[in-house]
Amino acid sequence: MTRAALTALRHWITGAPGTYIWLAILFATTVLMHRMSPDFEEDFLRQRSTNIHELSQNPVRVLVSSALWIDGGRWLPYAVLFTVFHASAEHWLGTLRWLTVAVAAHVLATLISEGVLAWAVRHGQAPQSSVNTLDIGVSYALAGVVAVLAYRIPRPWRYVYVFAVLVFYGVPLITGRSFTDLGHFSAVLIGLACYPLTRHPPGSRTSRARHKTKRPAAQ
Repeated sequence: MTRAALTALRHWITGAPGTYIWLAILFATTVLMHRMSPDFEEDFLRQRSTNIHELSQNPVRVLVSSALWIDGGRWLPYAVLFTVFHASAEHWLGTLRWLTVAVAAHVLATLISEGVLAWAVRHGQAPQSSVNTLDIGVSYALAGVVAVLAYRIPRPWRYVYVFAVLVFYGVPLITGRSFTDLGHFSAVLIGLACYPLTRHPPGSRTSRARHKTKRPAAQ
């Protein structure tokens, strides 16, 4: 790899610190997961799962801890997806706005999907065992960020992108109708609803111009 390529790579990573810190944590927890026995792993992850039981007991703890583990234990595909989507959004929006979108999608989509599942259990539409289902991972946050990136794309391609995202996440909801499919589609809608956060992002020309106009005149 050339020096210019290394410099560009370093700039990309340092320009998205939140993305790569999160990815490093996921790498560490994935390594730990592969060292666990199957029985211990299932029990360990269930205690960190955002299922109905754990949400009713320790909502904040499991909402945080569930986002630090990868369902299936395959880290490399998420490294690619984080680089393409999360890092792009963080470069564009800045760390705080990017994190706001990711957290909103993760938390709200979890509460929506588990709330619907709780309703289904209460009305006999889902088995009672569903209250302890295993629900961990970072896919809701990813879906929300994928959606919010639509506002980065100029028209008319933005509409093509939104249509593709809605089809990608909507077809499984129609055909599978699982609570995770509902969570993913909800996360997409939440990401699209984060449009106000995309106005005048920190790195945009408009933002820089606004910042200059607020700078006090030299004495």
